[in-house]
Amino acid sequence: MTVPTGHSPHASSTDGAPARSAPVPVTVIAAGRARRTARLRVAVLGAGMIGDVHLRSARASGAEVVGVLSSTAQRSLAAAERWQVDVGYPDLDAVLSDDTIDVVHVCTPNHLHVGQAVAALRAGKHVVCEKPVATTAADARLLVDTAESAGRIVTVPFVYRYHPMVRELRARVAAGGFGAWQLLHGSYLQDWLLSPESTSWRVDPAAGGASRAFADIGSHWFDLVEWVAGVRVAELLAETTTTVADRPRVGGPTFGNGAPCDAARVTVTTEDALAVVGRTTEGVLVSVTVSQVSAGRKNRLWFELDGAHASAVFDQELPESLWLGRPDRTETLVRDPSVNSPDAARLSVVPAGHPQGYPECFENFVKDTYAAVRGSHLEGLPTVRDGLRSARLVDAVMASAARRTWTPVDDATPTDAPTDDPTGEHGEHLR
Repeated sequence: MTVPTGHSPHASSTDGAPARSAPVPVTVIAAGRARRTARLRVAVLGAGMIGDVHLRSARASGAEVVGVLSSTAQRSLAAAERWQVDVGYPDLDAVLSDDTIDVVHVCTPNHLHVGQAVAALRAGKHVVCEKPVATTAADARLLVDTAESAGRIVTVPFVYRYHPMVRELRARVAAGGFGAWQLLHGSYLQDWLLSPESTSWRVDPAAGGASRAFADIGSHWFDLVEWVAGVRVAELLAETTTTVADRPRVGGPTFGNGAPCDAARVTVTTEDALAVVGRTTEGVLVSVTVSQVSAGRKNRLWFELDGAHASAVFDQELPESLWLGRPDRTETLVRDPSVNSPDAARLSVVPAGHPQGYPECFENFVKDTYAAVRGSHLEGLPTVRDGLRSARLVDAVMASAARRTWTPVDDATPTDAPTDDPTGEHGEHLR
């Protein structure tokens, strides 16, 4: 493993963006040798749990993961050794000045996302940015504007869109079999913060943002339900609760076991759970319960769509099937690429009866991202604009909870003015 010792100056192209080599097709050089597209070269920022997921998905999608940046140069080297990649970057500047990198995966704590993503875009990289893409809608707007100005792809891992049965349900909704929506409801429940000893940087609003449970997992629920049902929540009323008053000051791993420690304790100011009711632009009632303190619930993202003629349920912990209900019958539809919709079949990586789940979801998302980098347009790829939509929902939830009033979710709010240039803090608090 190596640490770059110097930063190569970027040569400028005619449009002001750093010059860089684009992936080019490999020429057929001999009979019997297949033509294939050159591998994208990838760097990963952050070496925690979700960084591991990005690493595996990038490799499964055919990319060459060149290097990793962790919180210190030493930790970067250790991560490079653990991941068996060539480079442990000493700092972000070393990543940005590496002109061989095509795509940067941002997997750091939330408050670093927008600064690092903006810096990568300005260096000519494409970006996969963990959500929330920013801790305010204003900064998410800045990221959208930067991506569009740079002409680069930014995608956001709302990966539950990539379950084949989610695609199957969306295709059936589009076909019109459900009738007008009557009610959209569900929950997203976890228990990894049930123990008062459990904590992580996500609990700290300075690192995770003002919202924890909603920004971390409630955002997934809203993205999925709005995308599948084809609706937009126009206004909402939120109530939050913090059930664990204080937690250890030191950070721990996400989904850690909450082992007792001697660290000083700090008051918790981010929400452990919340309830949200809303109305879509068509007036349909929406309700969801979100919790990270529900015993026995590990990652239960569940929703039900109730239409005038039929209902449907998807459960992320049972992703190989859909429950479908009509007044005279119910049925359980299983994943089977031989009979499912074309998009569901496209995302089925193994035959029916061979379970697939979250890892394959993530891999399919990354594959579609890389296809977009190469110029393809694929249905359902969550982009930075979906990240902005999510940031506006987070802002509305927190404002509603603070004021205890119904709050509009605007497409453009008066607070959509970026904060000071966030790239100035991109070197802090990597994990």
